[in-house]
Order: sequence, then structure tokens, then C-alpha cells
Amino acid sequence: MNYYQKEAQAVIAELKSDEDSGLSFSEVRARIQRYGKNVFTPKPKESLLVKIMESLKEPLIIILLISGVISLLMGHLPDGLGIFAAVLIATTISVIQEGKSDKAFEALAKLSDDVLVKAVRDRQIIHIPQSELTIGDIIHLETGEKVPADARVIHCSNLGIDESLLTGEAESVTKKSKPIERENCPLAEQTNMLFSGTMAIEGRAIAIVTAVGDQTEMGKIAEELKGETTAQTPLQEKLADLGKKISIIGSIVAAAIFLFELFIMYRQGLFVPGNIASALPGVKDAFITSVALIVAAVPEGLPTMVAITLAFNMQKMAKNNALVRKLIACETIGSVNVICSDKTGTLTENKMTVVEAWCNGQEASAESLNCPALLENFCLNTTADITKKDGQYTFLGNPTECSLLVYADTKQINYRDHRKRFGEPVAEYNFTSARKMMSTAYETADGYRIYTKGSPEKVLKISDRVLVNNEIVPLTQEHKDRIEAGIKELQDHARRVLAFAYTDFRAEPQWEDIYNVEKNLIFTGFVGIEDPLRKDVKEAIDQCRRAGIAVKILTGDNINTAKAIADQLEIIRKDSLALEVTDIDAMSDEELKSKLSNIVVIARSNPTAKMRVVKLLRENNASVVVTGDGINDAPALKAADVGVAMGITGTEVTKEASDIVLLDDSFSSIVKAIKWGRGIYENFQRFIQFQLTVNIVAFITVILAEIIGYKMPFTTLQLLWVNIIMDGPPALTLGLEPPREHLLEKRPIKRNASIVTKDMLLKIIANGLFIVAALIFLLRTQILGGSEAQQSTIVFTSFVLFQLWNAFNCREFGEKSIFPYIHKNKTMLGVVFLTFLIQIMVTQFGGQVFKTVPLEPYLWLRMLGFTFSIVVFSEFLKLIMRVGQKFVKINNL
Repeated sequence: MNYYQKEAQAVIAELKSDEDSGLSFSEVRARIQRYGKNVFTPKPKESLLVKIMESLKEPLIIILLISGVISLLMGHLPDGLGIFAAVLIATTISVIQEGKSDKAFEALAKLSDDVLVKAVRDRQIIHIPQSELTIGDIIHLETGEKVPADARVIHCSNLGIDESLLTGEAESVTKKSKPIERENCPLAEQTNMLFSGTMAIEGRAIAIVTAVGDQTEMGKIAEELKGETTAQTPLQEKLADLGKKISIIGSIVAAAIFLFELFIMYRQGLFVPGNIASALPGVKDAFITSVALIVAAVPEGLPTMVAITLAFNMQKMAKNNALVRKLIACETIGSVNVICSDKTGTLTENKMTVVEAWCNGQEASAESLNCPALLENFCLNTTADITKKDGQYTFLGNPTECSLLVYADTKQINYRDHRKRFGEPVAEYNFTSARKMMSTAYETADGYRIYTKGSPEKVLKISDRVLVNNEIVPLTQEHKDRIEAGIKELQDHARRVLAFAYTDFRAEPQWEDIYNVEKNLIFTGFVGIEDPLRKDVKEAIDQCRRAGIAVKILTGDNINTAKAIADQLEIIRKDSLALEVTDIDAMSDEELKSKLSNIVVIARSNPTAKMRVVKLLRENNASVVVTGDGINDAPALKAADVGVAMGITGTEVTKEASDIVLLDDSFSSIVKAIKWGRGIYENFQRFIQFQLTVNIVAFITVILAEIIGYKMPFTTLQLLWVNIIMDGPPALTLGLEPPREHLLEKRPIKRNASIVTKDMLLKIIANGLFIVAALIFLLRTQILGGSEAQQSTIVFTSFVLFQLWNAFNCREFGEKSIFPYIHKNKTMLGVVFLTFLIQIMVTQFGGQVFKTVPLEPYLWLRMLGFTFSIVVFSEFLKLIMRVGQKFVKINNL
């Protein structure tokens, strides 16, 4: 049986303590030895060397390291150093991003600063450090104090606890000492328990500590933050898969070419088993060529391109109020298809607001309400306060009461002036869970007046008159029916409804007799209070819907409020499910996984449930974003593909556990980040399409030349040069393409989808084969002119120019022409032109190194025209695709 199910005295007896005397100092020492101190156990930190070794385990990094070592062994110092530079950049970025878990844990530990708390020791109430509390300690808690450990309430008076950082529930929780019969009661409904890290906003309590340190609810979150390992993102998985495939295919092809070279040497009598020494020069050349092809196959520029692209786009996203803490999240957020969002402070403003009212016998909008008796009750029957600065209100006290004061302020009614005019209350009756009301009495010129507010049912029950058209008339059944109908309508829309009443006394009553004071009241009216949606959130949800992204609300609020918000956002469909956390707790993992696609609301959610939902969504191959602002959201944020924290209302723990922090707390900023993420993903695809085309051309041209019987079309250094410049600036500028406008109209990329699409594969093969055919054609003929000695230089330079032109083809996918966006990436235009100038220098003046000869200007012009044919061919291919799509549409109509 849980502590909340037991009587307080039974808990005290079970924990061998005493309400009056507390624990003895000797017993405290023994219990601290047994249970540990009231602190969180820190996570062991990994050494820098371990982090570096972990980052070097990436498949693509391993391939690059092997390629770099081979390049150095073959004497190709520049290429080897270039590869190692790429590895250094990628590893440095990876190591810097490590330790997010450590930072999140350290931030969480700050919540347990060693403040002094009041506890009973050896019959004395003394102040002790929070860390020295132990199980069985009797603690005293007052307004404004933080709960130092999990505890069972023994006695309390008007105790209100803000548990929003733990449960996500916006409203403060009224605590009581009575046991709760319900089993598996959610944290938000354990009204006789106090939880470490929460705050007492009103009242006082005496409680017995039931859990300390790691065993508290907050400690369990800390453990999840320590133990949860960050899984690979979809991009990392796809790049790893691509790296494996490139390494396997490249190695097989290179080995085949090496064996084919040996076979040719054998047929020519150059490779004789009995005279291996004479064949060594040829074997060495064949091996160097194979190694060059392997190096050419590996896109060593990819890690650098990823780092530069993400860093550049991180700055762009920051300008759109999305501060990226982890570079890889820039791309990953573009592939998400599920957003698990908190409600309070994320979808809503986390500001209770009066929106509707009933007063003076009729309904009234918040704008038209004009009822002095009701407004007086707002101002005088409250213990809350508000402050206003630069048009923004700060709540001090119960959020519901604060909303009433804000409303009065909008009506130019200063509640402080009312309080001064009426003076100090002569009697106050605090809200209790039994009465569900609170009352405050004042002395007036004609006697005394008491103001009451609370549950509509309770207030209506003790009223016998009603204010109608500024006249007090008997409360008839007809009045009650109208009032109850109005209340029900508001409740059906998930409004928090508060009713108000008052009465006057000629003579001073016996204030101690509360039940004779709170009776025969004049029912004034009631108001509907809501936590309004953020202004831009509905449009953002609509954009998510068009982008194929499902939004699920995981909130600590009750089911009615959560469903009402979901209805307003229009995310509930006929087959949608809105459940409480106890409903999903009763399901097996397989049952829950089968229903996750239909679940749109999980009310009374807790950290464990959020973690479970995220885990199962990912097992269903979903890419998940989790948003939140409270500590209860931190573990799920860390476990998600992308964790998004609120920058304004979010706790430091949440921010440290997140990948992206929204600087404006706006849900719409997530949608903007998704657009940028999708643009980044397309940029990676552009780079890969470009690189694989270069690889295919190099491989197939060399193979065909060998088969046909031509001499090697490129020297090893020429292959390495092409590899360097094509992995360099021209390719990197493809990562700077601005996101296209259509990106939010596309469906999300599936988690298990290949990064190389069918369209990309078609373009890679078609454009690659076109370039190969053109290069073979140049090997066979002298169509461009030039001498026999210039032909190998023409073939080499044409290979480079083909790839520079093809870089423009790689800017657009599908059937879209390259010309509408040709001017959007001015950096690429400049870099391609600069690379062309460098190629001229290499060709004209690098003969000794690259085995080239100078070419006349007319040959350069001819080569430019000849190689531009790849753009014409690609545009023609896209034209055919557009015509084919139109034909299909016409037939479908």
C-alpha cells in the first residue's frame, strides 16, 4: 500500500517517528547511513579521451581514417592531410556537443541547493540543511518555501502547492491530510503528498518525510536524465548506412580494377609468377590507381559540409527565434512526423484569463461585463497580488485569483484602492477542499458585508436570493435552472467556473460560526476562466497538418481541459483517442504501440509516461519532437529525436536537456525550424547527389577505358585533384541553398527511408552515364580539336567542367528547372567561377605535377560549350518528366 493510501498516523508509526519529538540525532545519523543524504547522486563523467574515441567510431569517420592512412603511405601528403583535417573538424564538433546529459543533471542538482529547512529533532523545531533530512523526519512548511523532500501531509492549513514543474498542471494543488483510496493514483491527484522541488504558494503544513535524494519523484527524473542515452538521429543513421555502402562498393570496384590490371599485365606477359620483381612497378601503379579510386569514392568533404551547413543554418534559425544547442538538431527537426507537445505554456499562454461571465441575471462577455458587486468580490475576496511592467502582468499567488485582479485592472479598477477603502478584513475563511469556497468579511457604514466565491454548485446551494437587473430578488427554481445551464455550457468548453455571492449584516455575527455566516447569500454571478491559446498556435498546427506532422498533447491537466484545447486546435478526428495516463499505464507496450497513431491527448501525464510514449513512437519508426517547459518534460526532451524547450518560461533543467530552445516560446517557431530542417536535409541530398555523380563518372570511365583498351584516362594525381576540388568549395556551397517554399507542403521523410531517393538515383545514373559517354567519346575522337598531346588534358579538364556544370543540376529535385532559383545562391555562383579559374591555372601551369599541357583559348570555349550539354540534357529530362506528370493527371481526371 502506498503512503497516500494510509492514514497519516499509520505512516508515522510505520516510519518509526513521532510527530511531537521527531527523530533523535543518533537515529538521524543511522538513517543517513542507511538511506543516504538528501542529494542526487551525480553521474560519473566520461574522460575527454573516451568522448573522442566514441566520436571516432562513426562508420564514415573510420572510412576516412583508413583512406587518409593509405594516402599518406602512398606519398600523397596533401590529400591525406585534407582527409585528417575533415576528421578533426567532425570529431571536434561531436566532442563539443557531448555532455548534454551532464549539464542537464548539474542544472537539476541546483534545485537542491543546501537551503535550511525546519524539522523536529529531539522535541525541538530547528533549522537544518536540506541535505541532512532523512526518512521519518517531521518537517514544517510555510508559504513561499520549497518542499525539501517527498513527504506525507500530517496536518495542513489552507495549503496550496505549485506542482507545475513536476506535473505540468497550471493550477496550484490544494493539499489535505486525508488518505486516498484510489490505487495507482497519478502524482497530480496525490493531494496528501508533497514532492521535492515544488513550492508552497499559500498556507502551512506539518509533514513526515517519505523519500529523499534519488528516491524522490524529482530524483527519479534525475536518474532518467543520467541513464538515458541519446540514440542516433535519422540523419546519423542514414549517413552511417551511406558510408557503409560507399566503402563496400568502392572497395569491391577498386579491388576488381586492381585484379583486372594484373590480368592485363599477365596477358601482355608483364606479370610472370616466376619473375615478380619485373612486374612490381606495374603492380604498384595498379595499386595506387585502386587506392585513388577508393579515396575518390569516399566523400571526405561530407563531415565538413555537414558541420559548415549546420553551423550556417544554426545562425539563420536563431534569427527565427530557434536557438540550436546541438548542431545535428538543425537537420533532424526537418524529418519529424510527430510533435509531442506540452499544453500549458506551449500551446497556451499559461495566463488564466476571464473570458465569459453571467451577472445581473444575464450572460455577458468579458468586454461588456459591468457588475460592481461582482468586481468588488474580485478585488476584496482574495489573497493574491499582481504587478504590471511594460504591459506585462506578473502573478503573485493563486493564478485563478490573479486572473480576476487582471480583469479588474483592465476595467480601470485598482484592487489596492478597494482594499485601502474597505480596510482590514474582520474575518477570513480560507478555501478548503471540503467547502470548496473562500469568504472575506469587512465592516461597512451600514454594518458588515461578506464576499464569497468558489464552486458554483456550493455557492448556489447556500444562496437564497439573486441579483437581477441591479435588484435583489428571491432565487427561484427558474433562476437556478438558467444559472446551472449557463455553468454547464462553460464547463463543457473546459472553462474553470467560479461563482460569486455576498450578503450584508446589520449586527456583527458570530464569525467563529462559519456555517451560520456563509448562508442566505445573494448570488451575484459566475465567470468562465481559461488559459487561452497562443495567438499563432492554431495556424502553426494547421501548417503541421499540411506538412504531414501529427501533434499530440501530453499534459498534466485534466482530461476535459486537454480535450477542449485539442478541439479548439482541430486535432481531434472521429477515430482519435483522448486518454488519461492511467489508461495507457494499463496497456502493454504492444497494445499502446498499436493505438499511438490515434492517440492525440494524454491527460495527467507524468515523466515516465512521456518517456514511454516517445520510446514507442520511435520503435514505430516515427521521428519525434518533444516540447516542454517544466522539469517533468526534461527526460522526454532528452529521449526524443529533437527536444524543444521554452526559452522564456522553461526551467534551466529543461533548456539543458533540450536540443533547441525557442526564444519566444512560440509553437510557430517550431514550424519555422522544421522548414529550415527540411531545407538542410535537401542540401545534404544535393551534396550527396553531386558527389555520387562524380564517383560514378570516375569509376565507370576508368573501368570502360580499361575494358575497351584505352590507356588510363586519368592519372592518380588527377583523380585525387578532382576528388579534392569536388569535395571542396563547389560541393560545400550546395549546403547553403535557401529552403524552398514548398517544403511545408511535403510529407515528412520516413525515419527508415534512404537519404538517396529514387529521383536522386535516376539523376545520378542518367547524368553520370551521359558524362561517361561524353568522356569516352572524347577519348575516341578529337571532336573539340587540339593536338594528340592535348587530348588527355582535354579529357581531364572536361571531366572537371562537367562536374561544375552538374553542380547546378543538383540544386533542384524532381522536374523543377534550375533557372528560377539560379540567382538565389550567389555564393555558389562565385565559388564555381573561382574553381573554374583555379582549374585554368592547374591546366595551364601545372603540367609537371598533373601531367597536363596548356590549351588555347578556343579550346576552353569549346570545352565550356561541350560540357554545358549536361545542363541541356538534365533540363530535357525534367521536361519529359513534367509532360509525363501532366499526362498522368489528365488520365486520372
